[in-house]
Amino acid sequence: MLIVTIAIIAVVNTQCNTEDKKNTQNTSNVYLNHSDTVKYVGINTCKQCHSNIYETFIQTGMGKSFDFATHQKSSAVFGKNAVVYDKFRNFYYKSFWFGDSMFIKEYRLEGKDTTFSRIEKVDYIIGSGQHTNSHLCNRNGYISQMPMTFYTQKKQWDLPPGFENGANTRFGRSIGLECMSCHNSYPDFVLGSENKFEALPNGIGCERCHGPGGAHVAEKQKGNIVDTSKYIDYSIVNPAKLPIDLQFDVCQRCHLQGNAVLKNDHSFYDFKPGKKLSDYISVFLPKYKNADDEFIMASHADRLKQSKCFIKTFDAAKASKELRPYKNGLTCVSCHNPHVSVKEKHSNNFNAVCTKCHSTNDDKNCSLSIDTRKLSQNNCVNCHMPKSGSIDIPHVTVHDHWIKKPISKSEKKALKEFIGLVAVNEKNPDAKTKATAYINYYEKFSKKEMYLDSAAKYLEVNSIDALTKNIDIITKYYFFRNDFKSIISIVAKLGKEYLLNKILVKKTFENKHAWSAYRFAEAYLRLNDLKSSEMFLKKSISLAPYFSDFKNKLGANYQMQNRNTEAQQLFQDIVNEKPTYVPALSNLGYMFLLSGNLQLGEYYINKALSLDPDYELALLNKANLQLQKGNKKDVIQLLRHILKINPNNEKAKMALQQF
Repeated sequence: MLIVTIAIIAVVNTQCNTEDKKNTQNTSNVYLNHSDTVKYVGINTCKQCHSNIYETFIQTGMGKSFDFATHQKSSAVFGKNAVVYDKFRNFYYKSFWFGDSMFIKEYRLEGKDTTFSRIEKVDYIIGSGQHTNSHLCNRNGYISQMPMTFYTQKKQWDLPPGFENGANTRFGRSIGLECMSCHNSYPDFVLGSENKFEALPNGIGCERCHGPGGAHVAEKQKGNIVDTSKYIDYSIVNPAKLPIDLQFDVCQRCHLQGNAVLKNDHSFYDFKPGKKLSDYISVFLPKYKNADDEFIMASHADRLKQSKCFIKTFDAAKASKELRPYKNGLTCVSCHNPHVSVKEKHSNNFNAVCTKCHSTNDDKNCSLSIDTRKLSQNNCVNCHMPKSGSIDIPHVTVHDHWIKKPISKSEKKALKEFIGLVAVNEKNPDAKTKATAYINYYEKFSKKEMYLDSAAKYLEVNSIDALTKNIDIITKYYFFRNDFKSIISIVAKLGKEYLLNKILVKKTFENKHAWSAYRFAEAYLRLNDLKSSEMFLKKSISLAPYFSDFKNKLGANYQMQNRNTEAQQLFQDIVNEKPTYVPALSNLGYMFLLSGNLQLGEYYINKALSLDPDYELALLNKANLQLQKGNKKDVIQLLRHILKINPNNEKAKMALQQF
């Protein structure tokens, strides 16, 4: 069937390249592929009719954004320089190839002796290699980032962004839908999980910018051809023919990194090219006085929109009635052809865009003399879009897309002042969206109370209507405040059964109701109400059955209720699903110790420590095991190791004092 389909498309393509046999201009101005029933067809289907574009596109950063870990995909340099040391966690990392497979080895040294070693296979490389290659592992569908990144501009290995300064999550940073949906074509995500996928595409494809192609293919197979030199083909979105603000939204979907707040129960799947981004997502960034020269890596859209070149041309382009409105303004595609790698473009291509409005022979447009400009070949970009490091990713340099006059060091202010979070793709977000932005910023970026204080200004918490509509964000706010009494007060107002059966009932890609149920469970746990905590934990698991943390918490709840058989079975279920989940391995080992099965207890505790030699509960469990065996020296050594990791571990302190 696939071969037949391709043959039909090829025939239709022949018609497209000749005089139109049947011009069926759609006059409804509604894109057929905005319908939720239209399917994605994949880049290989697009290739059948658009092979020339395909061949250049797969060489772009988008086309090379994600793929299996192969020699061809990797931009890294290997050998003795492929070693990274994390001084905060005292781990070394080495990347190497064994045959056609790539591995990362984590190890610890005492002198010349290796005291710990863990080797994990790399399954995917994320990043085109223009700036970085980061590395992902796939364990039973669960995708996690690994603790080594290659920074191609400096040809340097280091920890990934966000792993520095003691924040190294080793092999445990979950790669969820938000991350994957910008660095790749849309994946097949498992509902009720944080980072489990049924299938992953191999890089960003055509449909991320053009929308799903099923309707387009069907129309062409019917012979419905549009003269695209005169009309818009409404079977698929061509961003070049969108109004300038909607065209900009196509790029902003991923080139506007920040604190993304989903709107109206939408998911990261829902936005489609040709629609208004702010109807689905509002992206917030922190704004500061005296910090105009600072920017994050994927801030191209935000920076460009602050440029006078963009501001002065935007209104004219927005009012344009031409087939391609962007040609009257300055947008991303004025300089960047999405189908051609930026590496293939000479600097003259970019400077030529400047000279459309700014003559190179006019002294009014530049403070440098004409002779000086000629020496630099009239390179406007070098001065007005200087290369700089981003504040969120080390070892990279990118062009600042805020086109402006160069600022001398003497003009820069020493102190920057926080103004607030600003929605950069929406002028007036509503109060709930603002509150969510501040709470999310606290959760993901900066644990400063001032963000929660700001959220409180926008958060309605008193009315029953507000509680039912905003239950997720309200419980999240109280949870981060450690205000568990207020969480319990919600139950008093709405009723436990109503909460469980009428409000916390939706399975979503963001698992909002599952997390709310978990927070209610935690609040009841603080009151030592284990039964109520159990009820809400079961609800969270029913909504998010692939969240190991929720199940592990329920197992601990069972153990506290002396329901050891149920606890042991739950820990075993977690390990069967996710064999590298250390907390469940440690807890399962503890359950076997309780039952007197020291052999299996030791097996699971050692398994946990083979994955994380610093996991404190596993170390305590092993100390307990050694105590039962009568190995006093081993007990003392284990307790001292715990206190070296965490001097404030009270259980280890008390146990060591007893010895």
